[in-house]
Formats: sequence, C-alpha cells, structure tokens
Amino acid sequence: MARRRLAEEPLSRFAAWSRRLALFSLAVVLLAIVIARADLLDTLPVLATLGAGLALAVLGILAAFVAFGVIWQSGARGFGHAVTGLAIGAALIAYPSYLGWKATKLPMIADITTDAIDPPRFEVVARLRSRQANPVLYAGLYAAEQQRGAYPDIEPLMVAVTPEAAYEATMALVTKRKWRVINARQPQAGRRDGYIEAVAVTPIMAFRDDVAIRIRPVGAGTRIDMRSASRYGRLDFGVNAARIRSLLEDIDDLTSVVKPERPPPKPAAPQKGGQSARR
Repeated sequence: MARRRLAEEPLSRFAAWSRRLALFSLAVVLLAIVIARADLLDTLPVLATLGAGLALAVLGILAAFVAFGVIWQSGARGFGHAVTGLAIGAALIAYPSYLGWKATKLPMIADITTDAIDPPRFEVVARLRSRQANPVLYAGLYAAEQQRGAYPDIEPLMVAVTPEAAYEATMALVTKRKWRVINARQPQAGRRDGYIEAVAVTPIMAFRDDVAIRIRPVGAGTRIDMRSASRYGRLDFGVNAARIRSLLEDIDDLTSVVKPERPPPKPAAPQKGGQSARR
C-alpha cells in the first residue's frame, strides 16, 4: 500500500520575488561601483545605474514585508527567501539612507574654500570637466554664507616656515593620499605663489573631486589656502570640507616639526684700536 505524501504548502510569490529583486539589485549596485572605479563611464550614467539598483532594493524590501504577511496568514513557504531579500535590501540602502539623513542638515553646496574672496582657481581642472559638470567658477557670496554657517572652522592655514618648505610638505601629503597631481608650480620668492591642482577620489564609488591649493608668503611665514569641489551634484555630504580639514591639519602637524630657516648671525664689529693689551 503506497504512502500518502503530505501536500507541501506553495512557495509565496512575494517571497520569491523579494529574493530575486534583492539579488538583482545587488548585482546592479556592484556593476555601478565597478564601472565608476574603472572610469568606464561618466558620473551621471553611473549615478543612474546606482539609483536603479537602490530602487530595486527598496522593492525587494517591500515584497519581503508583504511575504511575511502572506506567510503568517496562509502558512505558505518562503520565509527564508523573504529574510534574504530583506537583509540584502537593507544592507544596500543603509548607507545611502544615512547620507540622505545627513543631507537634511547640510547646505546645498559642493564647492568649499578657505578664501571665499579670492579662492584658488581651477586652471587645468577646467579642461577635465564635461559640459554637464559643475562650473569651475566659485558661486560667490551665497556659497560663502552657506559655508560659514555649516563649516565655520574652514579657514586659511598660517605656518611659520618658508613657502618652499610648506610646498614640499603639502606635496608630500598629497602624494601620500594618492591624489593625481595635474598641475604644480613651486613658489618663487617675490615672483609667484606655489600652486597645486589635483584630483581626489571618493573611497567607495571613486567619484572624482577637484582640489586646488595655493601657497603664499605672508610676513615671515606662509599662508596656505585650499579649495575642494565636487564635479557633479549640488550637495557633497560634507566630503569637501572634511578633505580640506584633514589636509590642513596634517600640513600643520608636519610643518610644526620643521625648524624655520633663520638668517645667519651677523659678524661682530671689530673693536676700535685693535685688541686691548693685557694688564
């Protein structure tokens, strides 16, 4: 006599779709990261791909919640599928959600400088930006007021070393950060300021941000001004201010251990009448 098999409960379609959407969204997000880091496409297509992946992750999360309700009511299978979809989706949108919350507390600016009156200029950078990118000209008074309210500590750095020593210290730190230097001029006494243009990349998506640093003699020391700007977007989530703050702090630490050059001592004036006779 054959044994009767208990009929298995059907798999919840919402649970199955939750996992499918989550896995597909993970693939799309990883693809966007690979394209961005390999610099295969411009930033705007990468952002569109990333946004599509995150939207799929949100749909996977919604499908997971619906699946939980269906499983509770009907006893259908698929709890594990729904948990997988929820976990992957939540992991993908966690950091973007944090950035969205952070954006509510920051002004809509993406160009930060220590000198709003005479910001360091983007010279070579202007030829690297596409037409869809942000303008290279500083926004002016409005951006300066917004920056002062959000980042009051961003200001010029004064160091008690020569412009040449400040330039060498700055170049060493820029190289250590692996920024791509695209323009560099050493300072010349009485002729020109030191100047550095470089391209920095963000840690995860490797988006390109532009940096300009000016090194100018002031009295017996040196003034260092810096500008950091995102190529795309009206909001930088505080990345540019953090970049300026970090570099200037490191320059200050590095130059503080460099002894300022002192002028050679003046020779003693000869005594009148030659050496005095011994008594």
